[in-house]
Amino acid sequence: MKKTAKKNNFLMQGSVLAAAGIIVRIIGLAYRIPLVNTIGKEGMGYYSFAYSVYAIMLLLSSYSLPLAVSKMISARMSRQSYVNVSRIFKAAMIYATVVGFAGCFITYFSAGLFANLFFKTPYTEFALKTLAPTIWIMAYLGVFRGYYQGHATMIPTAVSQIIEQVINAVVSIVAAHRLSQYALEHQKEASEVSSYGAAGGTIGTGTGALSALLFLVLLYILYNMVYKYKPSLDSKFETYKEITKILIMTVIPVIASTAIYNINGIIDGAIFGNAMHFLGKGSETAENYGVYTSEYMILINVPVAISNALSSSIIPVLSKFNSENDKNGVQNTIGSAIRFSMIVAMPCAVGLTVLAKPVLGILFKGADVSVELMQVGASAVILYSLSTLSNAILQGSSYMGIPVKNAVKSLIIHIMALIIMLLVFKMGIYGLVYANMIFALSMCIFNALSIKSLLEYVQEIEQTFIKPAFSALFMGIVTFLVYMLLMRFTQRLIVICVVCIPIAFLTYFPALIFSKTLKADDIVHMPGGGRLVAMLERLKIM
Repeated sequence: MKKTAKKNNFLMQGSVLAAAGIIVRIIGLAYRIPLVNTIGKEGMGYYSFAYSVYAIMLLLSSYSLPLAVSKMISARMSRQSYVNVSRIFKAAMIYATVVGFAGCFITYFSAGLFANLFFKTPYTEFALKTLAPTIWIMAYLGVFRGYYQGHATMIPTAVSQIIEQVINAVVSIVAAHRLSQYALEHQKEASEVSSYGAAGGTIGTGTGALSALLFLVLLYILYNMVYKYKPSLDSKFETYKEITKILIMTVIPVIASTAIYNINGIIDGAIFGNAMHFLGKGSETAENYGVYTSEYMILINVPVAISNALSSSIIPVLSKFNSENDKNGVQNTIGSAIRFSMIVAMPCAVGLTVLAKPVLGILFKGADVSVELMQVGASAVILYSLSTLSNAILQGSSYMGIPVKNAVKSLIIHIMALIIMLLVFKMGIYGLVYANMIFALSMCIFNALSIKSLLEYVQEIEQTFIKPAFSALFMGIVTFLVYMLLMRFTQRLIVICVVCIPIAFLTYFPALIFSKTLKADDIVHMPGGGRLVAMLERLKIM
């Protein structure tokens, strides 16, 4: 019963964070549409180049803090070592102050170097400078999110993410419009007008992060007024020096693995920009890269958000099971997480392939290129989902350095593939799509071998991969036939999506039930699962 409750809590918390992640991504999609219309694809190119540098600085300074703090706090909460929990939080805040300031300082004063030397797009500098303060804010935000996740609740993180994205969306659109108008009124050239608009978009990022931080600070104050720790049962009180050392030793491998895992964004931008310049197509760089990042990748990241949520929720759970030396708990948690991730990722990949034209056509003007990118690269959803989750499994099991080694090997393969595709085969923006899929596939393979070797985990194939794949394929065939039928009667993309998306869901879910991919025990551990199982049993479906 205890293990069932733990599994239930793991899936429940993961589902809460996944739901928030989907909402955040949908808001992100929604506000990108008017943002693209305001600053244009060239402006989105500047925005994307700046954001890739920001993402790396975030990784180096604070991206690892939620994971590291939640892992440390979870282990001590299981021992009821409450004094050490408080000390971890304080030490992490000091660490966030130092690394947040360093990241902000380096980004601001190196903005020109990145824009001119790495990307060959000088107008990226303005947007990058406006993003720099957000790095400092995000460091504090990471500590607070890790604190709550270590207490086995994802709700504060989920709510703060939604607040962050809502404020980001509103401020980004308003600031981008006003700064673009300002540039036009002062008779700036077209590219400079786009750069002003891109900077407006980055202002929204900082404002959203600050709003989320204020919410979590207020919640922390109220939480400590109402909730008082019981007396600490752990007789050993760790010193701040010891805690800081453990924090750094936990953060460094996570920083290394996540930085290498995500640094391909800035490497992609640099290689792509220089390759296009070398081939005499430098004028196309910003627009093409803007399409790739702001149309193709933004949509790919919507379903991947579910695996990101599972990764956040699985780390404290695995850390707790490992501290209790509960091997069965570790094995069951890994199996449940991977299977749930594939059940979600596979239909999303198929759906994005089949409905690429109507979905992207609704979201973006002149989306012909992004439609083709999606049709050839939608399977990246599966690869990104599995590689992200497998990273978290190794990190949550205290094998912090393994993802680093695997990421280095995958990155080398990725860079070689990208250079060949750009310079030899002259594939342009399509080279980025294929090279990133190769990177994610390499991570999946290397991580799977590591998990099997280190955790003695034997991957179940039929329920986890084969049955979801066949169910998704069946859904894709039905959806495609309905799509082609509708095209005979209407060219309105919104009508096609409104009809096809529900049909896809109504086809896939029964396919999972009838193929026994999803069983009553799986569904009951999801939010509202008990009522759904009862209904299915009354209908004699389950």
